Amino acid sequence: MLTPAACDIFVAVTRALVLGGGGVTGIAWELGMIAGLAERGIDLASADLVVGTSAGSVVGAQISSGRPIEDLYTEQLADPNHEIAARMGPGALLRFLCATAWPGDARRGRAWLGRAALAACTVPEAERRRVIEARLRGQSWPESRLLIPAVDAETGEARTFDRDSGVALVDAVAASCAVPMVWPRSRSEHAATSTAVSGRSRMPTWLPAPTGW
Repeated sequence: MLTPAACDIFVAVTRALVLGGGGVTGIAWELGMIAGLAERGIDLASADLVVGTSAGSVVGAQISSGRPIEDLYTEQLADPNHEIAARMGPGALLRFLCATAWPGDARRGRAWLGRAALAACTVPEAERRRVIEARLRGQSWPESRLLIPAVDAETGEARTFDRDSGVALVDAVAASCAVPMVWPRSRSEHAATSTAVSGRSRMPTWLPAPTGW
């Protein structure tokens, strides 16, 4: 659910950048696309609004930090010494397919997948959080408009975090990156969240958002 502040951001927005998921490959691919377009005079980081899911939440936060795009791109060429290898077995893939094909209420399918995620054995939450912190370099919410979707792992309800949500940026990004049964859920004092079934496309989408939306 969008907060009132998140709804207000759509007023006077003329350009929006939407970034989907894709894991560490998605992060590298999106930053490569953004850097390549920047070299040709197309500055996606100047969007009035950035919406990022999973890998897109990392990239969205990074390009909203004010750091040069070329620096972010160069970091992708370095050894990933702070990353943890992800593993997804056939059982997890089957559960994803079942949740996607869940008849009727999609929220119930997400909640079913969320329950499986909460019961799964993953790396410790604190260890995964350190990986996200390393990606963001201690960054807090930017002044520019950034929205990060996730899913409540217990109820299946969609959540959208922004700088007025009362959730630290690292926790919002960790929630959006919490692939069920692969990574642990991200908890804050407000909610326990997991991505469950969030964005699916790795293509950065540059959208004109109508004023007064």
